[in-house]
Amino acid sequence: MTLYAILIGFIMDLLIGDPHWMYHPVRLIGKLIILLEDILRKTFPKTKDGEQKAGFVFVVLVCGISVFTAWGLMKLAYYLNFWCGFILEVIMCYQLFAVRSLKDESMKVYKELAKGDLAASRRAVSMIVGRDTQSLTAEGVTKAAVETIAENTSDGTLAPMLYMFIGGPVLGWFYKSVNTMDSMVGYKNEKYINFGRYAAKFDDVMNYIPARLCGWLMIFASCILKMDWKNAKKIFLRDRFNHASPNSAQTEAVMAGALRIQLAGDAWYFGKRYEKPTIGDALRPVEIKDIPRANRLLYATAIVSFIIFGTVRLLLQFLL
Repeated sequence: MTLYAILIGFIMDLLIGDPHWMYHPVRLIGKLIILLEDILRKTFPKTKDGEQKAGFVFVVLVCGISVFTAWGLMKLAYYLNFWCGFILEVIMCYQLFAVRSLKDESMKVYKELAKGDLAASRRAVSMIVGRDTQSLTAEGVTKAAVETIAENTSDGTLAPMLYMFIGGPVLGWFYKSVNTMDSMVGYKNEKYINFGRYAAKFDDVMNYIPARLCGWLMIFASCILKMDWKNAKKIFLRDRFNHASPNSAQTEAVMAGALRIQLAGDAWYFGKRYEKPTIGDALRPVEIKDIPRANRLLYATAIVSFIIFGTVRLLLQFLL
C-alpha cells in the first residue's frame, strides 16, 4: 500500500501544497533541534573537540527520535485499524513533498518583481533562501529564487521521493530530519563550524546520489519541455562542482544551462560576503520570467521522477 500512499500524497501536494493553517511536522523537528542544541551546548565543553562531539550526539538524537516517532505512529495506526494506518501513511508522504509550496512561494517573488516592488520581492525571497537579501538587485532576487528552485528540485522533491520509494515514509522522514538539521545548523560560520559539522556532512552523504540523479532527470525533463537540454547537459558536466557543497551545484548547473543564464556568484550570509564561483554562461540576461520557467522544470522533473521510481518499484515487486 506504500506505493498508493506515495501516489496520493504526491497528488495532494500538487493540488493543495502546504497551507499555512496546517501545522507541519518539520516545525516539530525544528523545535527538537533547538531544544537539543541548547542542552548539548550546555553539556559539552565549549572547545572545538567538545562542540564536534556535541554535534555528533546531536545528529544521532535528532535522527533517532524522528525515525522512532514516525515508525511508532505508523505501527500504532495500523494496529488500531487498517484505514487509520493508511490515511496516516498518506498524510506522512504528502507532508514530505514540497513541490507546490516551492512554486507558490517563488511565484510570490515573481509577482512582486512584476509589480516593480523591489523591497517586497526581497522580503518574499528571504522566506525561501538563507542568504542576506536586503541589498539584492531585481536580478539578484530573481537569481536567488531560481537557484533555490533548482536546489530544492532535489532536496524538496526528488530526494524525499526516492527515499519514500525505498523505505516508505519512515525513511522519508529520516531524510527530512537530516535535511532540516543541515538547514538550521549546517553553516560554516563561527557559531556552527564545529557543532554543525556532522549535520552538514551527513546531509552531503544523504543527498549525494539524489542530487546527481536529479541532475540527469532534469536534463531529460528539459528535453520534454523543449528547453535547451543540450546546453543543460553541457553546463551540468562542466559546472556541477562549482559550489562549496558537493551537491548544490548539480541541479543549479542544469537549471542555468536549460535557461541559458548564469547563476551563483558571490553572496552575503549573516552580514559576511562569501566569494562563490559562477554557474553557467550568460547567453542572455536574467529576467523575472525565469522564475515561472524554473517552476515548469521543477514540475516536469517531479512528474518524470515519480513515473520512473514508481515503475521501478512495481517491477521489483513483480519480480521479487
